[in-house]
This record gives sequence, C-alpha cells and structure tokens, in this order.
Amino acid sequence: MMLTVDTPYDLEAYVGQVLGQTGWIEITQQMIDDFARISGDNNWIHVDTERAARELPDGKTIAHGMLTFSLMSGMGGEIVQVRERGRGINYGSNKVRFTSPVQVGSRIRLERSLVAFERMEGGVRLTYGNVMRREGQERPVMVAETLNLMYEKGK
Repeated sequence: MMLTVDTPYDLEAYVGQVLGQTGWIEITQQMIDDFARISGDNNWIHVDTERAARELPDGKTIAHGMLTFSLMSGMGGEIVQVRERGRGINYGSNKVRFTSPVQVGSRIRLERSLVAFERMEGGVRLTYGNVMRREGQERPVMVAETLNLMYEKGK
C-alpha cells in the first residue's frame, strides 16, 4: 500500500517509521547484460553464464551491486506519493552496503523508512533508510542510506 501525503512537509510526521515496501522485481540476465553494457562492468561473474555455471555457487550469474542500487529510484516511487510537490532530486548517499549476492532469477523488493527530515528553503531534505531484500532470504542484499531533495509545488 502506497503512502500518500499532500505536501513534502507532511512527511515530517513519518520520521523513524517504515514508509512501505514495493512489489517484487525479477532480476533477469537481460537486465544484467544491459547494465554491464552501459556501465562498462563486464566482469565474468555478471555476464558469462557458462563460466558461472561451472564456477559460481548454484551456477548462476550475479547482478551488479550498482544495478541493485540503481533500481531504488524507480522502486521508491511505489512507496510514497506526494500530491502537491515540485521537482525531486537525488542528493546522494551516506552509506551503501551490498550484504548478499543477487543471483539471476532472484526477485527483490525495497523497504524504505524515513530516517531524517530537514526543512530547507523551498522544500525539504529527506534521508531514507533503504533495505533491499531477496525473496526467500532473511539477510538483506543491500542496505543504503540515501538523500533526496523535494521542493514545494512551483519551485
């Protein structure tokens, strides 16, 4: 269920709370190959399915950690909607840890909490706690603290 608020300032009431989680997304070899092509990271553990079958646990390629990280932007839109707002900007990350591999064919989802809320001129700075989980596995595959700027409507 998506959290919907009217303005960016309404999010202040949710500091320290889990805002929600997304549906599951399957990590396909096509996604991994596309990310490898775009990023230039062609390490065999990601793209060589034959070698992975011989040398990796369970014989499966592993998604790039940065692929997993990059999926947060779109996934976060499934968790919070602010009706009356201006632009939003990715402001960076404080911490990112890739705590467990994401094998091809895995399904992952994002759980997001609001760690901090700061007012600034024309909007707010939001610090999110993000936990990416793999279906059927207790240990998260990624934990990250990210920052976003969200402006008032018309700014």
